[in-house]
Amino acid sequence: MRAWSTPALVVLGLTAALLIGATALFLGAILLHVAPANSLSREYRAQVDAVVYPEFEQNWKLFAPNPLQQNISVDARVRTVVPGGETRTHDWIGLTAQDIAAIRGNPAPGHGDQNLLRRAWDFYDGTHTGPDGALSTPRGKLAEEYLKRIALQRIGRTADGERILEIQFRATTTAVAPPPWSGESEPVATAPRELPWWPVDDEDYRGLA
Repeated sequence: MRAWSTPALVVLGLTAALLIGATALFLGAILLHVAPANSLSREYRAQVDAVVYPEFEQNWKLFAPNPLQQNISVDARVRTVVPGGETRTHDWIGLTAQDIAAIRGNPAPGHGDQNLLRRAWDFYDGTHTGPDGALSTPRGKLAEEYLKRIALQRIGRTADGERILEIQFRATTTAVAPPPWSGESEPVATAPRELPWWPVDDEDYRGLA
């Protein structure tokens, strides 16, 4: 058997302790995020959010699961510049429809196919209020950039060979009908929600494949 020197054992022990401690802190942050509000989670809310958002956001609660009760379809369209300097508005692109197409027939769809766009829209919706999309939290700008970059990564820098100047999003909400035995009334249909046009520049493509 290999004999480890004392310095090597010390390094291995410290590394193991560091990994175990980091894992415990991460799992503790996730637990506080999904647990009901308490004095500990309120005191360390900023630190917990820094660990969880945006990569590890959870859409469930520890003691009160809240399944989705509506389907949201997100579309996008772009405005480009044509030869001569005029602009052209293109047709809507079904981003959610693309995700659904990638899931169907796939026995093991990726997380991005299932939740990336939906969570990005939830992030935006939770940081903006009213039909005009007014910012409600300081993280609202981050939500806008996140949603925009997801769409631009799929669309690219051009549409029909024309440079993209602006992008617009539309969300259509369809409520999930309650089961017949529940006695609940059918949900009222809502009109699609269109966001304002957002400018697109080279910075929006930074780091995208």
